[in-house]
Amino acid sequence: MPSVLPAEDAATYADWFACLAEPTRVRLLHAVATSGRAMTVGELTELAGISQSTCSHHVRKLAEVGFLRMHKEGTATHVSVNPSCCTGLPHAADIVMGVLAPRPCCPANLPLDVTVRAMRDDDWAAVRRIYAEGIATGDATFETEVPQRRALDAKWLREHRWIAEADGAVAGWAAATPVSTRDCYAGVAEHSVYVAADFRSRGVGKTLLHELVTAADAAGLWTLQTSIFPENRASLALHHAAGFRTLGVRERIAQHHGVWRDTVFLERRAAS
Repeated sequence: MPSVLPAEDAATYADWFACLAEPTRVRLLHAVATSGRAMTVGELTELAGISQSTCSHHVRKLAEVGFLRMHKEGTATHVSVNPSCCTGLPHAADIVMGVLAPRPCCPANLPLDVTVRAMRDDDWAAVRRIYAEGIATGDATFETEVPQRRALDAKWLREHRWIAEADGAVAGWAAATPVSTRDCYAGVAEHSVYVAADFRSRGVGKTLLHELVTAADAAGLWTLQTSIFPENRASLALHHAAGFRTLGVRERIAQHHGVWRDTVFLERRAAS
């Protein structure tokens, strides 16, 4: 069902967005936010190429809604960014656009010829083979060699390992790994989904992710997260359809075959 923002919140966000409807204010806020220090109105005036009276007017407007803070030192007015707005403003945009609301799991139109079951000990050969096929694409993982079985077995959550079958064969797998050993992060896991080369574009990934998300919700995992290469558009689309949202792009996060690569960081939160 659609939801409606509380009137008080809507009024606050409207004031914020209205304040930024003036391009000069956007430029001034950006200058202060990226300076890493307090700036004088005189510095901002020179930087923006506007009159001091115009600059002072826009700075006051930004301060009125809480984006900037002002204080006097002698005859100079110093301006600094309000740290709360660095997270509050993007958060407000996310709320208005509904991306922070819990989203339903994957679409219901799962393929009838793909089934999912818990991983067994006799699946390891197929799991590692499919892992190797993913590595071969160049856009599935930073790994360049398939991890040993004992390494995977040690890190994957035992209750969150899944095998997809189609045409009587293992068609893919999914697994979740704790992000931390600290108790406070017990409900946060990072996951992987791999589909065998011969079974791509048949809904195997969709079916695996549906099972993974559904089981995670039932088990009390409140956050699933993953990092995906931007070039892996199929995986990004799969995750967005499953209720994941993009938190950001981690630029040049690590090297892959000697080349710096970016990753898209996504997460899904269980409904509270």
